[in-house]
Amino acid sequence: MGGKQVGQRRTAQREAIMNVINATDGPLTVEQIRDRASKKSPNLGIATVYRTVKLLLDGEQIHAVILPDGETRYEAADLDHHHHFRCRGCNVVFDLPGCMMPIPEGTALPGGFCVEDHEITLFGTCPECTASNSPA
Repeated sequence: MGGKQVGQRRTAQREAIMNVINATDGPLTVEQIRDRASKKSPNLGIATVYRTVKLLLDGEQIHAVILPDGETRYEAADLDHHHHFRCRGCNVVFDLPGCMMPIPEGTALPGGFCVEDHEITLFGTCPECTASNSPA
């Protein structure tokens, strides 16, 4: 687990939460983290997940992904710059490899805007939902 030390001891529950976040192919909600981590730590409560997420954010081990609809999800902080795809069928958010719009920091845009960073979320149907909706 990279990032800053947060002055907290490692527990089985924290380890299970971080393992879930590291093993996913896209950012997760707190509820999704709890559901997946509770398979390794059955007595894991939602309050513990919220506290642990805050500790991991403070320790810069994870970061928040705020989707265009305002929903917050979490992913490992050590990932390279990438964008996301949200399936309208299953509502899963996937990581997309690389950057489709390599806009360098400091790029000047018309109207006097200066780019500092960017995030892109694409919407559509994932391969699994596309296949399940295809006529046989």
